[in-house]
Amino acid sequence: MINKTVADVSEACKGVSDNMTFMLGGFGLSGIPENAIAKLVELNVKGVTCISNNAGVDDFGLGLLLQKHQIKKMISSYVGENAEFERQMLSGELEVDLIPQGTLAQRCQAAKTGIPAFYTPAGYGTEVGEGKETKEFNGKMHLLEHAFKADFAFVKAWKGDTAGNLIFKGTARNFNPNMAGAAKVTVAEVEELVEAGELDPNHIHVPGIFVQRIFQGEKYEKRIEQLTVRKK
Repeated sequence: MINKTVADVSEACKGVSDNMTFMLGGFGLSGIPENAIAKLVELNVKGVTCISNNAGVDDFGLGLLLQKHQIKKMISSYVGENAEFERQMLSGELEVDLIPQGTLAQRCQAAKTGIPAFYTPAGYGTEVGEGKETKEFNGKMHLLEHAFKADFAFVKAWKGDTAGNLIFKGTARNFNPNMAGAAKVTVAEVEELVEAGELDPNHIHVPGIFVQRIFQGEKYEKRIEQLTVRKK
């Protein structure tokens, strides 16, 4: 039986270096690889490109990397919760590619499945489409979008087994499954790590073939971006 377990986040991040491209799963602050992000901060890697739906908040998630100016370029679809991101973008300190959310997900999925490029109508006729190849299908114009190329994909799952099979929970299923397997190396951190064979095969969202390293995460904060409660 193949065992893809590594001892901890330090071993999981072996090979990480400056100027690499990272995919980081999650949606808002839900399902983000908290342990991996903390380790990237600690390693103080510089000049990195991050592919993520969003850029975290000022003091959590990818916001921690932004605080230390470790990110050279952000490729995202939503960035509205991070004041430091806004400041760096407007000042020219940070390169930013804003991409329609569906296109972002599909560019990850394309990389995962070995499809080099695809056509989509999203963004045609806007700044998103400037300089891109176009083609008409069924009377509608489409843009050619290319699959991402990333060195590491960091994903976070609810449960996983030693063979790398993953189960996600709730909103964490946004982007994590698309990114798992979409980079040269996929690192999965999980809340609960079990032996191979313990997970119901019918419940597995990502099979272990897409994962190279898996470890048991710890000390998850699971913050909420905007807490809305009922008035008394």
